[in-house]
Amino acid sequence: MKIGNQYFDTEHKCYIMGILNVTPDSFSDGGKWTDREKALLHVEEMIREGAAIIDVGGESTRPGHQQISTQEEIDRVVPVIRMIKEKFDIPVSIDSYKSEVVEAALEAGADLVNDIWGLKYDRRVADLIAKYQVPCCLMHNRNNTEYQDFLTDVCEDLKESLAIAKEAGISDEQIILDPGVGFGKTYEQNLSIIHHMECLKQFGYPVLLATSRKSVIGLTLDLEADQRVEGTLVTTVMGVEKGASFVRVHDVKENMRAIQMTQAILREKKEK
Repeated sequence: MKIGNQYFDTEHKCYIMGILNVTPDSFSDGGKWTDREKALLHVEEMIREGAAIIDVGGESTRPGHQQISTQEEIDRVVPVIRMIKEKFDIPVSIDSYKSEVVEAALEAGADLVNDIWGLKYDRRVADLIAKYQVPCCLMHNRNNTEYQDFLTDVCEDLKESLAIAKEAGISDEQIILDPGVGFGKTYEQNLSIIHHMECLKQFGYPVLLATSRKSVIGLTLDLEADQRVEGTLVTTVMGVEKGASFVRVHDVKENMRAIQMTQAILREKKEK
């Protein structure tokens, strides 16, 4: 898979998408990176520690978040995307589900669209992805947690996102799937989708796992967001074992080490 000017071996490797929230109210790091110079220093640190993609978000999507205006979101993300692209040779992802924000971000140089609504909130996002010929990450999400058969229903929901992508002309080579941990799921369902995330491999697309510091970890371990690194690492190890091609995380260094160790063990197992 090509993202920006770089190629990703999604069949054999797992890459880190480093999180850069330029928001005052994100659940874990709200307000830390709203200063642009500090944000750039953090990007530099994430790249040094092993991040392969930087995911820029301008609106918190934590439970109970307040939706902000499109213009405010654009004003937050576009200058940061431009600065990253000017200073670093790394693919940048825009974390948004609004077409106006996505278009502004793509014009600013974003290389990938990370849509937490899997193209269902704003169908024009799909058209923009096709127009700019960039990859996209389609996350599972829904407005309720009422499932008849949880894993089957998750896959059926994702089929709807894939149908929108196909209708817009997005090619198979440009699609990544995300099981959507923390979105439209109960605590038990979040644990289940992590445990059974390999069910997404049936579609034949690379899978991204995004669990970093999320409430499913906090509820399990009774820890605040900034204390959830170890819990996140466990999910990363499981993700690598189950074939994830990407993990989206806050703590790059620790997750990079966990990936490298897990891959070394898995390689040794295959060689026997």
